[in-house]
Amino acid sequence: MSAQDSLYRRLLAWLLLPLLGLGALMLIQAYLGARDTADRAFDRLLEASSLAIAEQVKWQDEQLWLDLSPAALEMLATDAEERVFYALYNARGEFITGNANLPGLAMANGDEQALHYGNVTWNDQHLRLGIRETRLEGWSQRERFEVRVAHTREGRESLTLALFQGSLVRIAIMALLAACILVLTIRLALSPLTRLRRAIRERDPRTLAPLALNLPRELAELRETLNDLLARMRRVRANQERFIGDASHQLRTPLAGLSARAELALRQDDPALWREALQAMQATSASTARLAVQLLSMTRLNNPEASPELTPQDLNQVARTATLGALGACHREGIDLGVETSEEAILVPGVGWQLEECLANLIDNARRYGASQITVRVLANPPTLEVEDNGPGIPADLRLMVLRPFFRGQDSGEGSGLGLAIVDSIARAHHARLTLHEARQGSGLRVAIRFMGDRS
Repeated sequence: MSAQDSLYRRLLAWLLLPLLGLGALMLIQAYLGARDTADRAFDRLLEASSLAIAEQVKWQDEQLWLDLSPAALEMLATDAEERVFYALYNARGEFITGNANLPGLAMANGDEQALHYGNVTWNDQHLRLGIRETRLEGWSQRERFEVRVAHTREGRESLTLALFQGSLVRIAIMALLAACILVLTIRLALSPLTRLRRAIRERDPRTLAPLALNLPRELAELRETLNDLLARMRRVRANQERFIGDASHQLRTPLAGLSARAELALRQDDPALWREALQAMQATSASTARLAVQLLSMTRLNNPEASPELTPQDLNQVARTATLGALGACHREGIDLGVETSEEAILVPGVGWQLEECLANLIDNARRYGASQITVRVLANPPTLEVEDNGPGIPADLRLMVLRPFFRGQDSGEGSGLGLAIVDSIARAHHARLTLHEARQGSGLRVAIRFMGDRS
């Protein structure tokens, strides 16, 4: 089975794709969480360092004075060796001292002791800047000032990567476990389908017994559908076996008669008796040949694999061709055969030779069962083919039974009981309805084939 036709691969793909998408979202969330954690950790260093620097600010010689110890800057130092900057500004925003003239931030009014953070770019360096607004705490001087502290982002990025790698390992392990569980779950879920496939594959091809597997509800519906198909196949096989049995019986009788007639003729010495036997054998062989042709027609019509394509057919032309083909036999027996067609073309989807054979069987049935007048008629609304005769007709209680193969409404006549069965099969193949009625003149039979589909 190819990949595109594998139900297992389809389920695995459709379930793994959302799982991969969820894993990607988890990775993004893990990275954002790691970055946020690193920012909070280093922002606390900025806060502690700015507070330590603010405590060192004094008022001396009528101005702010800062004597910064190396320990205050060492608080910001990490293993990443990022660069650290600080600056002191007075209330008017004038630079007092520091190792860098750092930019400010657009800040809303708030608590004086609050520390404001922001990401800035200074001298082509990306910095994390913290600004503390405060004032001197002396009783004689309460000058306002700002302490600005910043460092580069190496330490933050290093910590972010370390935290993200830890989360990545955990997410990878979880994803691997989820994928394994998913694969096992799909295999377990599809195991009933595998059992059904094996049961069908291991069945004897000659048996049509129903499947009796205990399956989940969704597959139980498939099992019942298969059992319905097997039941229909059993009915079809039973009909075929019955048809074969009837056909064998119908063929065995004339063949046995031929053999008996030939054996009897061989015992005679009179040429007149030989001629009589040959005439009887010729009639029997002709009847047997016609029966064989009808059997082949029934077999071909009942084979759904050999159904030809329906094309537009003019019923007028079909009626003329069938009438012309039967005219010779009817003329030899003194039967009046006529055809009534419509002035305009009446088109229906169909197969020409089947419709002609349909009419030929109806005409032949009427001829063999004693009709002296036969009329083939084409009607327009709805499109209909009719064959009417003045023969003995068929009783109303037998009109459905005569459509069965090898059933004859009366013992007299030369028919084999297949003519109307063939006509019924052709009608059903053309989505038409076959009905049997009394003849319009009151004596005889009228067979109508009414086409139910739209005219093309």
